[in-house]
This record gives sequence, structure tokens and C-alpha cells, in this order.
Amino acid sequence: MARSQNSFIKNQKAQKKKKKRQEKLQKKFDKKDQETSGSLDDMIAYVDEFGNIVDEPPQEPVKKNEPKQ
Repeated sequence: MARSQNSFIKNQKAQKKKKKRQEKLQKKFDKKDQETSGSLDDMIAYVDEFGNIVDEPPQEPVKKNEPKQ
């Protein structure tokens, strides 16, 4: 009886592994089918004066009052 249970468990593990592999391939193909713009403007990120990442280019820099030497 131990033999039949052992083979049953092996078959279940093989089926789970096969299903997981198929799901992974499906996700891969779904990801590949999604359209991306791929333009350079969409890939560029800017950093503002506070260190936060933003999509818009920075505005003209604010002139700081520098002490005269």
C-alpha cells in the first residue's frame, strides 16, 4: 500500500510543477504582448530640489541670494 500512495504523491507533485510552469509561460507571453511606448521621454525621471523623483522636467532654478565676498 505504501507504493501506491508514494506514486500518487509523485504524480500530484509532477502535476503541480507542470501547472506552475504553464502559468509562468502564460504570464511571460502576456507580458510580452503588452504594448509599451518605449519613447525616451517616458523613461526619463527627474529629481527635484527635495530629492523626490518626478516625471516633469524641473522648472527654472530659483536664484539663491549668495553673500558677496
